Amino acid sequence: MDLSYSDEDEEFRARLREWLGEVLPGLPPKPSADDWPARRAYDLGWQRLLYDAGYAGLHWPVEVGGRGATPTRHLIFLEETEKAGAPYVGANFVGLLHAGPTIAAEGSAGQRARWLPPVLRGEEVWCQGFSEPDAGSDLASLRTRARRDGDDYVVSGSKIWTSHAEVADWCELLVRTDAKAPRHRGITWLAMPMDAPGITVRPLRTLAGSAEFAEVFLDEVRVPVANRVGEENDGWRVTMVTLSFERGTAFVGEVVACRRVLGELAREARKNGRWDDVPLRRRLGRLNAEFRALWRLTQWNVSESERVGGVPGMGGSVFKLRYSQARQELYDTAAEVLGPEGLDLGREWTVDRLSSLSYTIAAGTSQIQRNIVAERILGLPKGR
Repeated sequence: MDLSYSDEDEEFRARLREWLGEVLPGLPPKPSADDWPARRAYDLGWQRLLYDAGYAGLHWPVEVGGRGATPTRHLIFLEETEKAGAPYVGANFVGLLHAGPTIAAEGSAGQRARWLPPVLRGEEVWCQGFSEPDAGSDLASLRTRARRDGDDYVVSGSKIWTSHAEVADWCELLVRTDAKAPRHRGITWLAMPMDAPGITVRPLRTLAGSAEFAEVFLDEVRVPVANRVGEENDGWRVTMVTLSFERGTAFVGEVVACRRVLGELAREARKNGRWDDVPLRRRLGRLNAEFRALWRLTQWNVSESERVGGVPGMGGSVFKLRYSQARQELYDTAAEVLGPEGLDLGREWTVDRLSSLSYTIAAGTSQIQRNIVAERILGLPKGR
């Protein structure tokens, strides 16, 4: 398997670097982390710039407004935008990185035409309604129910840890449509408009001080049957596609960011005298090797994705498992480098350290990833 880039890929990289060098200096200041209406406007504005320049949805199908490029070009895009310090995907995270790709792979022609172009143009934001208070990462235990009533589903229940729900236009929602079916069946994937009557959103403040998560309460919310992606009671299979994108490619840009932070940590350690600490220096070296290996694993996953038609495989769970752990180790090491300054919430890397704790839970806990690796890659017997 050849993981090197072609001459055409490198030409694409050079054009992208040139465009980033022209446009980034003119961007307005980024809004504060807690002002999500302003963050939404900022993130959608950046998305529109990408769209107008031809860099939105690089590997999405051309017929829905994408560019039809290879996942390799998408990888180069993520690598170069992070290196250049371009805005993070932010409020567009769910729409661009897993709801949109899921609809592109599993939605009807009409659904792709309705929902995907506004995401690419920076006009609509999506959130994810998967986690529930009593289900956690065990999605098959979800209790939010939906019953058919004519041309609608009537949905009642609640979701939790819903990123960007406060400013979202749509929610990728999992509901139970057959309570008598085995728990991995009887689930359906719906696109729910967030302005529908019966929806209450309550923001949650995290340990790091951010309010990007929310509780979402659903009281007899009517969702058109036409908004169902996939067949009724086939939502578990559709969800596996969503999670493959979430674990396989959604964190790719962050690996580049972690490699950048690692370099900054080494420079800070040299400046404040911690570089003489041999165990600390060894830890920085090991983390450098870890993130280089994760980048190679990313390239392998993308290469495999291209080979099988665009949907990431089980390698995403291997990546997610190790990446979430390495990220925590990176910011624990940052605290060592900073010493007492590492307790200052206004100091760079301190809030990142707090938020890194969530990474072994987000997008499926490490325990869930270990089960997937054991059962679906290593072929070990299923646990009870």
